[in-house]
Amino acid sequence: MPKLKPELKAGSRPPWVGLAAAVWVEISAGNAYNFPLYSSALKSVFGFSQQQITFLGVANDVGESVGLLPGFVCNYFPPWTVLLVGVFACFLGYGVIWLALTRTIHALPYWALWIALAVASNSNAWFGTAVLVTNMKNFPLSRGTVSGILKGYVGISAAVYTVLYSSLLEKSASKLLLFLTLGIPVICLALMYFIRPCDPSGEDSSVHVHFLFTQAASVLLAIYLLVLTVLYDTVALSDAVSYVLLAIALIFLLSPLGIPIKMTLFRANSGTLTPLAGSTEHLAPEERDSTQADPLLSPFSSASNLGSFFEREYASDVETLLALGEGAVRKKRRPRRGEDFKFHEAFVKADFWLLWVVYFLGVGSGVTILNNLAQIGLAFGLDDTTILLSLFSFCNFVGRLGSGALSEHFARTRTIPRTLWMSCSLIIMVLGFVLSALALSGTLYVSIALLGVCYGFLYSLTVPTASELFGLKHFGIIYNSILLGNPLGALLFSGLLAGYVYDAEGTKQGSSTCLGPECFRLTFFVLAGLCSLGTILSIFLTIRIWPVYQMLYSSGSFYLPRPSGH
Repeated sequence: MPKLKPELKAGSRPPWVGLAAAVWVEISAGNAYNFPLYSSALKSVFGFSQQQITFLGVANDVGESVGLLPGFVCNYFPPWTVLLVGVFACFLGYGVIWLALTRTIHALPYWALWIALAVASNSNAWFGTAVLVTNMKNFPLSRGTVSGILKGYVGISAAVYTVLYSSLLEKSASKLLLFLTLGIPVICLALMYFIRPCDPSGEDSSVHVHFLFTQAASVLLAIYLLVLTVLYDTVALSDAVSYVLLAIALIFLLSPLGIPIKMTLFRANSGTLTPLAGSTEHLAPEERDSTQADPLLSPFSSASNLGSFFEREYASDVETLLALGEGAVRKKRRPRRGEDFKFHEAFVKADFWLLWVVYFLGVGSGVTILNNLAQIGLAFGLDDTTILLSLFSFCNFVGRLGSGALSEHFARTRTIPRTLWMSCSLIIMVLGFVLSALALSGTLYVSIALLGVCYGFLYSLTVPTASELFGLKHFGIIYNSILLGNPLGALLFSGLLAGYVYDAEGTKQGSSTCLGPECFRLTFFVLAGLCSLGTILSIFLTIRIWPVYQMLYSSGSFYLPRPSGH
């Protein structure tokens, strides 16, 4: 299929404008986290059992994580087309659910509701793929940091929606679904133009400062939203005060836009900037047009270019094999780890499947907690579970943001693989599940916080790890194939295991609502065992790929070896 060649936006500001817009799109891409907020309304209106609600949660996870098609499309079409498909899926899916919940559509069958929810949450895959792939290419030297920031905002989106749900939407499930049907598409349509490929900026001191500012703003937003959730839950606030508090939250959400505004008002001396090799930022317009290339890819022609990692995406195979200045053609070979893999080449690698299984066991266990968070809270005697959801969301955010910064630091300074932090996260998850199963007094919030942080770590670390092992050229489809572990884990661990155990314990109590720690104790112990297995596999994977990180980060900055010419 011929590729639609995107026009690269030149200059140092556009990548930061795109990152600021991506923050809002990623929060939109967290709409699947709203399921606990309206699942009880679905259960009440339709008279569903807990297992039926749990399987609807599986549909939520299936739609959110099945991103093979978005990954394929983003290789051939510009980001705005990927976002447009997500807008349509969001409007159609949530629109049907809203019509069903408000009884505008009568007698909607269960399977139709399941499909509608899968379609609605699939919008997340389109939104997330478009902004993640684009920004990873716009900031190729800071993959862990960018991944942590973007995935962090997805994690905090649950708190954003919880605040909206508790204030403007008056804790109405129907109003929430109407907002998801209309509000999310409008936001993404408005920001579509700004999500675009740009000339990547180099490693100057301002880049580090800008990332620190973005991370600090997101941390302050997360803390503010957590406090706001507690206030809405415990204090009766007037409408005026509520609007002022929401306006402050809006300022935090807009804060990443301050970077390109500052760059416009206080232009840096061009002599202090160090653009990436192959960048066209400082070329004359006619030179830029003649040398325009993908921000990650340009030809490796001679020995002087061995440290560069720009391979021209639109060059033919023959061109990429030419040894310029030598008049020879290099022989094709299979890519080595750290180079650009095609999907079928990555698919047969042991590292791919080890990463896939580790992700499946860890994130599958974490999403089981998320899908059943409302029922877990009720089973442990909580009357209002919105604080529990906000706590998980906040800790999920901390894990996603912190994992990016932490793993980036140690990869650059100690060449430590990011998978080592996945091993640590899985160990802590084992402790969290055991703590939940024991149901000791006052430990529920502690265990949920631990599980939220570790879930965020695992989710976020998978992104840069996949790009470092298999390259960025086909990153979209490779990464989204790993994400399939999420819905499969939700089906097996949440739908079949947790849902069955909950209903069985509820039957013993003679009610459809189960109360007491026994409702999830067996589930917690099984999940602890699965995370133990994941720990062993992640340690094995870390040992295997340690030499790769020594090669990529031996100089203290990201280095991609000579491409294989395929």
